[in-house]
Amino acid sequence: VGYFLHVQGITHELFTGAISEETALLTFSAEPFDSPPIDNGGLSIGIDPRGVFRLYLRESGGASFEDPTSFAIGQCIGTFERVSMVPKVKIGAVLMNVFTARLVSSEPFVMGGVAYDLRDIVGAGITQWGTAATEPLMPPFGYSAMVPFVGSAIRTG
Repeated sequence: VGYFLHVQGITHELFTGAISEETALLTFSAEPFDSPPIDNGGLSIGIDPRGVFRLYLRESGGASFEDPTSFAIGQCIGTFERVSMVPKVKIGAVLMNVFTARLVSSEPFVMGGVAYDLRDIVGAGITQWGTAATEPLMPPFGYSAMVPFVGSAIRTG
C-alpha cells in the first residue's frame, strides 16, 4: 500500500494538507504477496510473483499504515497487473526492484474540475523502479512484513 507524490499529467494538488498518507488523494493497494529471499554470497534476491494492484482516488485523505485496507477506499481509477516476476536485490542497507505492470482497466475521474483517464496518462502501463529499506517496520495485524519504500515509474506505451 502507499500513495503518490506526483503523477505527470495531473495538475490538481494530490494532498489535502502536508504531504503524508493521511492527506493523500491518490493511494494504491496491492494484493499481499510473499517474496522469499535467494542468497548468493553478499547478494540477496527476492522474486515477487505476478500480481494485481489498484489505484484509488479519495474524496479526502485518511489512509493509515496502521490499517492497510484504508488505502483501498474511494473510486478505483485503475487496475494494474505485474506482467512478470519482480526481482528485488538487497545491496547493503537498501533493497532495489524493477517491474512492469500493464494497465488492465481504467475509470475516468475528475480532480479540480478536470477530467482524466489513466489510459491517457500511462498508456499501456508502467515500468517502475524502487528503493526500499532493508529493516522492516512493525507490520499491521494480518501482515507478516512491511518495509518503507519509494519508487518512480515511466509510461510503457
